[in-house]
Formats: sequence, structure tokens, C-alpha cells
Amino acid sequence: MDITSSQARGALTTLWWLILLRGVLAVAFGLFALFAPGTALLALVIVFGAYAVVDGITAIVLGVRHRTVEQHWGWQVVQGVVSLAAGVIALLWPGVTALAILLIIAFWSIVHGIAQVVEAFAARKRGSDVWGWLLTSGIIGVLFGVLLLALPGAGLLALLWMVGVFAVVFGVLVIMAAIRVRREVRAAAG
Repeated sequence: MDITSSQARGALTTLWWLILLRGVLAVAFGLFALFAPGTALLALVIVFGAYAVVDGITAIVLGVRHRTVEQHWGWQVVQGVVSLAAGVIALLWPGVTALAILLIIAFWSIVHGIAQVVEAFAARKRGSDVWGWLLTSGIIGVLFGVLLLALPGAGLLALLWMVGVFAVVFGVLVIMAAIRVRREVRAAAG
């Protein structure tokens, strides 16, 4: 990694641990999904449902309170109603929500993977040794998302296993990248 500016070196020196934390959390989530898939899915749906309900109520209250000063207050109320409805659906019909989450995860994984591939090539241009890890994790992310879209009938249990394996592999790759960044920062500083 070519660290030329002291600002970039300073940022990486103080923030490399966030990269490491991201990897550790991904591994922990992956292991949870692998060893407790039913609980992981139910927890995911409940957390989303609770968040959406609270977000919806908050948006509705804010929209109504700002109706005299905000010209577009109605849109905030609409957003709140949609969020509230999504939260209630998630809590009352977790199966439908789980399928929607499957689609969201698939598209997120594809977009995230593409972004990492682009980031990998940018890192390669800068002369970074981390680019290979980024490229590998990006390709795995794209393949994972495509697989979810191609085989939705494989079941949510299979999805959770795939999510678990993906999260563990992704987390390990990110941890390795964090360690590499820390080494390069130390080498550039000393």
C-alpha cells in the first residue's frame, strides 16, 4: 500500500481497527446464522419489524407536528405510514418478510460485491497489496447474490446457511485486509 500523505497514514493508523471490527462482526454473525439459523432469521425479522414500527410512528408524529411550518409534511407522514405498515407486516407475517429479506440480501450482496471489485482495482492502481482480498470478497459477494436470485425456492434455511458461510468468509477476508493495512501503516511510519 502506498501511503503518501501523513493524513492518510494518520487516518489508517487510527481507523484500521474499524476494518478489523467489521470482519470480526461478520464472522460472529455468520457463525450465529450457521449454528442457530431459525433463531437468526426470526431475530432478523423481529428487529426489522420493531425498527420499522418505531421509525413509522416517529415519522408520522414529526410530519404532523411540522405541518404548519413544512410544506412537504405530507410526504413524511406517507413515509411513516409505509414504514409502520412494513413493521406490522414483518411482525405479523414473518414468512413474507423473510422472502423480502432474501431479495434485499441478494441485491445488496450484488451491489456490495460490485463496489468491492471496483474498490479492488482502485487499490491495485494505488499499488496496494490488499486489492486481491478485496477482489476475492467482491466476486464472492456477486456470486452469492446471483445464486440467491437464481434459486429462491431453495428455502430460507439454505439462505441462512449461505449467509452464514458468506459472512464468515467475508469476515475472514476483511480481518486479513485489516491486518495487512496495519502492517503497511506501521512499515510506512517506521
